[in-house]
Formats: sequence, C-alpha cells, structure tokens
Amino acid sequence: MRIFTGVLGLAVVGAIGAWVLSAPRPLPDGATAGLVGEATRGEAVFHAAGCASCHMAPGSTGAAQLVLAGGQSFPSAFGTFVAPNISPSEAGIGGWTLAQFANAVQRGVSPDGSHYYPAFPYAAYARMELQDLADLKAFIDTLPASDAPSLPHDLGFPFNIRRSLGLWKLLFLPKDWVIAGDLTPQETRGRYLAEALAHCGECHTPRNLLGGLDTGRWLAGGPNPSGQGTIPNITPAKLTWSEEEIVAYLTTGFTPEFDSVGGHMAHVVENFARLPESEAAAVAAYLKRVPPTP
Repeated sequence: MRIFTGVLGLAVVGAIGAWVLSAPRPLPDGATAGLVGEATRGEAVFHAAGCASCHMAPGSTGAAQLVLAGGQSFPSAFGTFVAPNISPSEAGIGGWTLAQFANAVQRGVSPDGSHYYPAFPYAAYARMELQDLADLKAFIDTLPASDAPSLPHDLGFPFNIRRSLGLWKLLFLPKDWVIAGDLTPQETRGRYLAEALAHCGECHTPRNLLGGLDTGRWLAGGPNPSGQGTIPNITPAKLTWSEEEIVAYLTTGFTPEFDSVGGHMAHVVENFARLPESEAAAVAAYLKRVPPTP
C-alpha cells in the first residue's frame, strides 16, 4: 500500500510539474509598448519572411497571393498541418493587437493562450527584431481581407495534445544564433535573413525524432517532411557555387548549370526577387560562413 501511495504521489507531482512546465510563455508585458509599425518597411519583411508562400489560398497566382486566406496543406511525419487565415478579417487576425501578433509570431502563443504548432516557424521568427514585427503587422493590415474559415490540422494522438508543445518549446526554441563568431556587417545581415526571416533552417536542417532541428548539422539537408524526396545540403560541403552564383539563383531561379528552380523553393526565389539584390548577397555571404557538413 505504501509503495502504491508513493508511486501515485510521484505521478501526481510529475503531472503537476509537466503542466507547469508546458504552460505558454508569452513575451514580457510591455515588450511592444511604444512600437509603431510602418507598412512600407513591413512589405519587405513580408516578402523576406515568405508569409504569402504558406498563407495564400492553394493555387493562388498574381494579386490573389496577397489574400492570406490560408488552406494550404503541409504533410509531415506527425500529421498534416493546414495554414490558417491570417488576413485582416475577423476570420483571420483582424482586431489583434501588436502584442498578440508578436506573441504568436515569436512565442507560438495564440491570443487565447494556447500553443501554436511549430509548423508555423516561430522557432526562427523568435530571432526577429520587434520593430520588424510591428512593420510586418502594419503591412498585413493593408492587405485584402478574407472570411474563409481556418481549417483544422489533421493530427493523431498524441500530437493533437497542444499543451505538450510547451515542453517541445523548452527543448527547441532557440536561445541564440546558430552561427556565432565575428561576422562582417553583410554576414550579420545574411544571418538575420537566413536564420530568422527566411527561416532557411526549417527546411534545410535535419530534424530529430521530436521534430526539433539538429543544429549540429545546420543546413545539411535531409528528408523532405512531406515524405517525397530530400531537401538539399546548402553548406559549403555541397553548395560549391560562388557568392555571385548564389545571388543569381536566389533572384532569377536559375542554377549555374541553367536548371530552373522548382517546388517550394520557387516561392523563395519569387520573394527574394522582390527585395534589393543586396539581401540575396548577404545570404550568400552568410552561407559561406556556415561550417561545411557532409
């Protein structure tokens, strides 16, 4: 009986501890106080972060890509995630405060206090500057509204238990930059673009069994989360293009061998083509500083 009582007590203590540790952790109160967004600057952040690439409706082209109605599906080993409506409507993020927006983007915490799944790359956006977040929201608020309802994810047990994501965040939310050291201003800008805004690591870095990035093999490629094909290694071990060739690829979609970009990378090229060429050059300089990983 004593053994049973002891085991039960430990189980209760463990459950309470897990509940506390898995609680959402929003930004500190007042983190966004005094910030005023500017939509023109936010447009560049929007394209660098690839917001439309995931949140436009399936099959959208042209101006329709700026209607962030959601609905695209992203299959993975954990189930299928569906991008939500983030347009400035009541069905999207209309009425959200900047603080609520910042908590969603940087901490993966919804306005109602629940966890978002890390298919939304807040683990990368956690490195964003708060002013960029304010500018991004100012731009999204100028876009067309859509009343399309956000569709639910298709996840099985235990991945449908959102509370468990608090423990995932404790393990895998970043606390620093992956590539540290004495970087040039251009390389530093490239790091900000690659590790934060453009979230390159989310696709190009292999993951462990819990879905966390294996940062020891940063940008070394791996299986496509959809189960179809692989994502290439873009460290200097495999990506041997010159910086000029990387810039040309990011802005035109053509490789040095005159192959053309395909898949989701085509959206990345579309986005970089809308930015000053200096942004692609910064990413190219950063990629040359990444340790070569076979």
